[in-house]
Amino acid sequence: MSAEDWRLYGFAAVPRDPDVLFKDHPTASGPSPKQDLFVADDFPLPDTPLVREVRAFALKELDEQTFNHSNRVFIYGSAIATTHFPEWNYGETPTIVETYALSTLLHDIGTAEKFLATTHMSFEFKGAIVARDLILSLGGAEASADSVADAIIRHQDIFVQGGNITVIGQILQLATILDNVGLRANLIHPKLIETTTANFPRKGWSEHFAKVIEKELTLKPWCHTTSFEIPNWKAGVRSNFATDVRGNEVMQPFD
Repeated sequence: MSAEDWRLYGFAAVPRDPDVLFKDHPTASGPSPKQDLFVADDFPLPDTPLVREVRAFALKELDEQTFNHSNRVFIYGSAIATTHFPEWNYGETPTIVETYALSTLLHDIGTAEKFLATTHMSFEFKGAIVARDLILSLGGAEASADSVADAIIRHQDIFVQGGNITVIGQILQLATILDNVGLRANLIHPKLIETTTANFPRKGWSEHFAKVIEKELTLKPWCHTTSFEIPNWKAGVRSNFATDVRGNEVMQPFD
């Protein structure tokens, strides 16, 4: 490990809890956060050999709704980092943008039919292993593969209040929860949501993802997704997480 790896691949430690991250924030706190007028085309995936290969893998293994979600997460996260955290040097560090792109394309790979029901592991953990192995097999830097895997493992640690997370992990969490339940959608401009959902349609993503949640809960009642549920959750009990996803009012007009 080296300090240069930390800088290049998004390992800077930031607060995990967004309430801490955004407390008294100059552009993101208060009732009217700054909303830069970006559109989806302002944030294309990096055109690098590694991203092209990983995109092709994700396109092959993921269903259309999940692939589109992964692309939306890249765009929303890029906008949040650019507008609200210039000190992270996101757009000025190509390796960070590439690492974030890899994280978004692969963050739900563990939900693919090929992996979800063929492992005892929670989908985030299996997905992180698949992602790390894939990136290394394609010649990616080990530090990049590690950053991606760490972010994928932790991308549903929504209720952890203490401690830190990497920059890549925090951007991924903020963007996924925005697309899935509409949380903190006021951090980005409505035009960005309109153009992003036009480029990468949701096609009923809320219902689709809710069913994925329920499927994993049924298959693996020990899985990490149960952290969204009541203690000692059991099959047959309505999923809080799936209910929240179905109730995404922000994205309902685009579903």
